[in-house]
Amino acid sequence: MTKTVIVGTNHAGIAAANTLLDNFEDQEVVMIDRNNNLSYLGCGTALWVGRQIDSYEGLFYTKREDFEAKGAKIFMETTVESIDYDQKEVRCLSKNGDSFVETYDKLILATGSVPISPKVPGRDLGNIHFLKRFQDGQAVDELLNTDDVANVAVIGAGYIGVEIAEAAKRRGKNVLLFDAMERSLPSYYDKWFTDDMDAVLKEHEIDLHFGELAMEYKGSGKVESIVTDKGEYKVDLVINAIGFLPNNDLAKDHLELFKNGAYLVDRHQQTSDPDVYAVGDCATIYSNALQDTTYIALATNAVRSGIVAGYNVGGVGLESTGVQGSNGISIFGLHMVSTGLSVEAAGKHGVAVKYTDFEDLQRPGFMKKNANVKIRIVYEEDTRRVVGAQLSSTEDISGVIHMFSLAIEEQVTIDKLKLLDIFFLPHFNQPYNYITMAALSAE
Repeated sequence: MTKTVIVGTNHAGIAAANTLLDNFEDQEVVMIDRNNNLSYLGCGTALWVGRQIDSYEGLFYTKREDFEAKGAKIFMETTVESIDYDQKEVRCLSKNGDSFVETYDKLILATGSVPISPKVPGRDLGNIHFLKRFQDGQAVDELLNTDDVANVAVIGAGYIGVEIAEAAKRRGKNVLLFDAMERSLPSYYDKWFTDDMDAVLKEHEIDLHFGELAMEYKGSGKVESIVTDKGEYKVDLVINAIGFLPNNDLAKDHLELFKNGAYLVDRHQQTSDPDVYAVGDCATIYSNALQDTTYIALATNAVRSGIVAGYNVGGVGLESTGVQGSNGISIFGLHMVSTGLSVEAAGKHGVAVKYTDFEDLQRPGFMKKNANVKIRIVYEEDTRRVVGAQLSSTEDISGVIHMFSLAIEEQVTIDKLKLLDIFFLPHFNQPYNYITMAALSAE
């Protein structure tokens, strides 16, 4: 028997455990997590807090009993205090104070990420929260239920920040959205798209404070105001959504790290220690758009990395195909999806690109049900391979991004898309499809 210890039981750890338990009979699997719940879909927090779904129960997709039924040993509310990599020992502390050691043949680190905490005065005041775990969502949800909370400040206009700003607004609160950047969602979308998102946020009376840096929180016991480099604002609740850093506490002194502190792994999820694998938000990932190692913290990437690690630990040499970082967001009815590199992101990574834009109705003009669609295809200047795509509409255009994700993985050129066989039916699309038209208009 091979004994595998998995530290961390959210998406990546769960995927690794299921892969080992479902496919390999010679595996003894031990799962350890300091939380009291597992498998929480944090991407649904804003939907629940904003009352767009009825309850949070459906955001948990598995439970400890499911793993115990497959023969796994699972320790919840248990902290891994240290790991002796020479002796292959994981030293643990349970909730009731009992210390114990688990030995391993193979170790999978699935310790995820930790929220970035702004180092500003007043950060220890009450009513200042992050949104990461289920308990964080519960705390924010309960505060939004009270009349004491009228003004909500959200720090950070990335995905989580924009989503929770919408949720708080749907709960009838006055919402102030802050970001040091000049627009929302700058990591995933170019300005042509985020201008529309910013307009939608304004239209729904979210008070935008872009290009402002939080300097201090003031209050007595709990937060009462936020001070930025441009002013002071009365607030009753602060939600920090600045971003995340890889949680590397357990092995930062033992394993080779990426520039942001993530565990550096190969295409098999193996670290610089051949008996240690790392998966999910604590590890690097291979980008097909960059054709290089990078860091992209997404639940979909976490699941794929867990599967890859599980097979390799089990003895099947499965190599990751790499990722594109495909993602999407839907705020007040505006849907935006992207994959690969935006023009701005390509510039930051030193990739010379060109892009082609097109804007049109989803269906022929005579159709009653219709909406505008914007598309941008980003392609490398010298090879002409597609390295990114972005779309937005009040229509559900999300399915299109899967094709672009595959195009990036397969190194399809922009020219290949010019005469792509795309069907036409007025119920669905235009005879001159916006994908075709964007490709045809490329330089």
